[in-house]
Amino acid sequence: MPGRDLTATPLAPVTATMRAMFGTDDVPGLAPGLLVADEFGWAPATTLVDGTRLPEFLHSATQRWGGTPHACAALAWKSYSYWTALPVVLGWASARRVPLLDPSDVLIHFEDHRPLVTLGLRRSTTVAVLPSDPLALAGNPEVRVVAGEAELLAALRASLLDAHLAPMIASIQAEVRIGTRTLLGSVASGIAHGVLRATDVLPGPSVETIDALLGALDLSDLVELVPGPAGEPTVQRRTCCLAFTLPRPKVCQGCCVRQD
Repeated sequence: MPGRDLTATPLAPVTATMRAMFGTDDVPGLAPGLLVADEFGWAPATTLVDGTRLPEFLHSATQRWGGTPHACAALAWKSYSYWTALPVVLGWASARRVPLLDPSDVLIHFEDHRPLVTLGLRRSTTVAVLPSDPLALAGNPEVRVVAGEAELLAALRASLLDAHLAPMIASIQAEVRIGTRTLLGSVASGIAHGVLRATDVLPGPSVETIDALLGALDLSDLVELVPGPAGEPTVQRRTCCLAFTLPRPKVCQGCCVRQD
């Protein structure tokens, strides 16, 4: 596990875990250190959720992958939902600190062409914690103390899924025809992959962590954990991200579409 100072900034355990996970703070897809110091050039994720910048986002995906609009939208969503959920997943799993990712507190830009979109968090982003957390008595206005484990998972769901990802799914479906189950399958898969990738730096059994998170989000039926070549848990999807339909087809590891 990475060394963590639980009395430092509220997101210190998240950034420390990510640093141990990736070996760097410069991860394509997320702002270095997660928090955005200067918001010039950034826009709130509400501009995707309400559809304002969604056509720009989906057009960039079509240009990148060259597939059908719905396949490219599915892949754009797969990337967006993975990077959006990752700080939440790692915060809960590493220290029971959950950044509440209301779309107004998530910032985006399209300037770095390595990822499809770069995400960061406002410094004012609220972090939910348990009463036993050192931050609970600090009086920090960015900290919300919840009653217990169940309430923490409920807060995670309310901000990540109900207020952010679910409304964005509805906006995507207003632009292209694609099923909710397909898109939520990528959320479930991304969460499971994120936890498994961080297994060596997270406390507790990874399978139990995945089960708790997917159960709280009602996504447990969209993926299955199966033994890999060495007996390690791997993710088997029950929906497809549609990458196999691209001009240069790809069948992802754990895809429900089997290669001959």
